[in-house]
Amino acid sequence: MSLIEKLPKVRGRYRENASLAKVTWFQVGGEAEVLFKPEDAEDLQFFLANKPKDIPVYVIGVGSNLLVRDGGLKGVVIRLGRGFANIKIDGDKVISGAASMDVNVANFAAENGIGGLEFLVGVPGTIGGALAMNAGAYGAEVKDVLTSAKAIDGDGKIHNISNKEMGFSYRINSINKDWIFIEATFQGKKQERETVFKSMNEISSQREATQPIRAQTGGSTFKNPPNKKAWQLIDEAGCRGMKLGGAQVSEKHCNFLINTGNATASDIEMLGEKVREMVKEKSGVELEWEIKRIGTIIK
Repeated sequence: MSLIEKLPKVRGRYRENASLAKVTWFQVGGEAEVLFKPEDAEDLQFFLANKPKDIPVYVIGVGSNLLVRDGGLKGVVIRLGRGFANIKIDGDKVISGAASMDVNVANFAAENGIGGLEFLVGVPGTIGGALAMNAGAYGAEVKDVLTSAKAIDGDGKIHNISNKEMGFSYRINSINKDWIFIEATFQGKKQERETVFKSMNEISSQREATQPIRAQTGGSTFKNPPNKKAWQLIDEAGCRGMKLGGAQVSEKHCNFLINTGNATASDIEMLGEKVREMVKEKSGVELEWEIKRIGTIIK
């Protein structure tokens, strides 16, 4: 019996042996045994409550901060779609589905004269990913603006979670990793639209000038160590522009790894490990991966 035959009947869509390279920003990686796009929150609840408990589940957004290994993923990969991408205003709060792009939330807030969320224009990916890793840029983080979040647990039950209950720290939260975020409420502040857009444009210009945003990349590769900048440590270790197979350390911002066109996931991960090794040797600092790596390594 194939995996798909063991899964509950849903309103959303299952796809077997789905390429994940097509849905990650690195454009590398193997296949998902089954890719599931739920229709809405109720469909996702039903799936989680009724699927066999021994089948592993992974959740991906737009794959902006993700490296899927070449051997792909066994089990079910869930990708939230349009049913989780609504954005609305409630006074000076912005309520967003987890599949909404961070940049779209920033723009929606600005259009409605709400400031405080401008930094999201500099965060690649979706709100679900931003919640999962307390994403931040240009001096602000999700923890600074989040009022509450909604998540579905492995049994299909919805939980309302306060900012404090999220247990945020640098690029992480303390919520059960099996829970799937479906919505976030952010506290903004009423401002003139022109003021908010001006701030966002400044962030966008700065990002374009300093990051390889038009390359096939996965965003910041390593977390900044306490009181240090990862890019600076990488630069000082002589890694800027270094290549391995089709992967390269960006010349523009050396905390970014790039697929130059024909990289494998293995090329990218091995290059990252080489960078970690050289930084450790030069400075004594052990860099931690910020990019999430999932899947099977092909030996």
